[in-house]
Amino acid sequence: MPDASESTDPWLPIARRSGLSPAELGLVRRTPVFESLAPAALAPLLEGAIAKPFPRHAVLFLQGEPATRFFIVLEGWVRLYRQTPDGHEVTIAVFGRGESFAEAVVLQTMPFPVSAQTVADSRLLVIPAEGFLRHLRGSTELCFKVMAAMARRLQTLVLQLENVASRPTVQRLAQFLLRLCDRPAGPCRVELPLDKNLIAARLGMQPETLSRCLAKLRSAGVESVGHHLHIADVARLRALVAQDEGAPS
Repeated sequence: MPDASESTDPWLPIARRSGLSPAELGLVRRTPVFESLAPAALAPLLEGAIAKPFPRHAVLFLQGEPATRFFIVLEGWVRLYRQTPDGHEVTIAVFGRGESFAEAVVLQTMPFPVSAQTVADSRLLVIPAEGFLRHLRGSTELCFKVMAAMARRLQTLVLQLENVASRPTVQRLAQFLLRLCDRPAGPCRVELPLDKNLIAARLGMQPETLSRCLAKLRSAGVESVGHHLHIADVARLRALVAQDEGAPS
């Protein structure tokens, strides 16, 4: 029998079943695929979902495997990559906190076209495809809601690509560093969560371009020592991101 708190907080049963903290559930609710869904609509889609920790370098799935699940990053970072015929790995995308991946493949009921691996200690929500698809097939209204959410996701991705293409590379890096800061102003020391090649892939630039951008950010008070950065003033870096510098550098 549900306790009194569950009758006043409709999200609590979802969090309990999936092992999500309240903050993590809020993160899941804000992902494009689930955005704007009420508890009654979201609960069946998360049937069997579980929040799990994964160590760095854990393989989540391999290219060509059946797409039986998709994921939301609660903490950490995940790399999607493809294997080339000559055995090299090509990074396709890097996903961080609050981002989902592989849901489009699940909706198409096709094999995974890429492989996925954590590149930092991570915590992910693993959502089984079977229950997700069954509930979509059983409810036209729910199916349309998720289709609308996926359309918004596509629009967001287009805007992100436009942002990468139009924003100068230094600003892209500054924006990424701001995401790692835990304060709006003043000094901040951060540790880069990824190696520089993966950060470059995430930001749509070459590794050598990333190194040049780090050098340019010294004038904005950013000092780099290995994987650690000291930001003299977060507000100053935020002002740099806000500048409209026109064409990409």
